Amino acid sequence: MKNKLIVMGAAGRMGSMIAALAEEEGFSLVAVADRAECLGSLTHWACLVGSEPEPMLAAHPQAVIIDFTAPEAALRTARLAARYGNPLVSGVTGLSAEQKRELERLAAQTPILWSPNMSLGVSVLSVILPRLARMLGPDYDLELVEIHHNKKKDAPSGTALRLAESMAEGRGWKLDEVACCRREGLTGERPSGQIGIQSVRGGDVAGVHTAYFIGQGERIEITHHAHSRENFARGALHAACWLIDMPSGKLYSLQDIFHDM
Repeated sequence: MKNKLIVMGAAGRMGSMIAALAEEEGFSLVAVADRAECLGSLTHWACLVGSEPEPMLAAHPQAVIIDFTAPEAALRTARLAARYGNPLVSGVTGLSAEQKRELERLAAQTPILWSPNMSLGVSVLSVILPRLARMLGPDYDLELVEIHHNKKKDAPSGTALRLAESMAEGRGWKLDEVACCRREGLTGERPSGQIGIQSVRGGDVAGVHTAYFIGQGERIEITHHAHSRENFARGALHAACWLIDMPSGKLYSLQDIFHDM
């Protein structure tokens, strides 16, 4: 029997692709949701369609949810998931620190996996970058540049922040204390205890992230290119399949899936 799936934000770029790949990845699509003004584009799905998630979760309390919406909408869905016991995979970006803490609290009631990027490659990068930062030491400056399509609403990207956070961890820093997302005018010399994070927007770029380790006479660049959103959609579905068998009690990340690899 196929696992049941509910897709939130199904009219969006990611949500529509996840819904389209659900059957191929072994899921039975039982419900899709989006804003009321978007429902006309969802009528072709042979499942429950609506703008309110609660009736969907009430009808399918064990179905796994995949949510690629916006922070406020995603938190509302997470609260309902905790109430009805639905596992939840969230790829929402732009969460505030308080919203992340609430997601952690809700994960004590139902299995929740949150990752701003559902790519296996990015997940592996977040494991490698701290080690590089430690091995190269303080003589190497750390920078990160990300490129996304011109429709993206948040900057820096959630992936850029997560990768920069992993670099900061390698130095024993807290990212919010060392991040520099803007340089303009007479900035003076670059402080050694800083991670620059710069955002570029244009065209239809699915996502490019480059981590720089810049020393005297040399530099290391590690770049991840996302060729299409299908990579992220399949990653989210893989995460959903894994999450179904996991207990509540912690906020999972994509790295938890691959920790034994």
